[in-house]
Amino acid sequence: MNNNDIFKKLRVALQLRDDQIVDILQLVDFRITKAELGAFFRNADHPNYMECGDQVLRNFLNGLVIHLRGTKENPKNPQEVLAQNKAAAATAPKLKTDAKQPSKGAPAPRPKAKTQATKTTSKGKKFTKPAKPAPVVEQVKFNNGKGKTK
Repeated sequence: MNNNDIFKKLRVALQLRDDQIVDILQLVDFRITKAELGAFFRNADHPNYMECGDQVLRNFLNGLVIHLRGTKENPKNPQEVLAQNKAAAATAPKLKTDAKQPSKGAPAPRPKAKTQATKTTSKGKKFTKPAKPAPVVEQVKFNNGKGKTK
């Protein structure tokens, strides 16, 4: 088990987000960016993976002690801090895909075609423009193999 595994397990066990980890490291005057943190949490096969050094893990653990216990001048109850982190994680906005919103790769939904448009020309004559027929592609329903019977 290497430093990256320990760091990952602590992050999951304490339900910490990247910005919280950056704040914890700043308690011990250790500056790190979210991108560098992301490199620590990547899979070992990923090209942007980076080994977590002893200095980073040591500073994180020291900052975690200050974050949970507080300082001599301002002590904290670790259980209350963990409860606050848990409540913050529960109320954090989660990424949900709504059925009404298209996914990233899907095309944007088209507005419904109007039945008829009435316009007036410069000479004051009125005319109606016939409605465009609905495209055939939108009428096709793809089941993708679901509901087929043998």
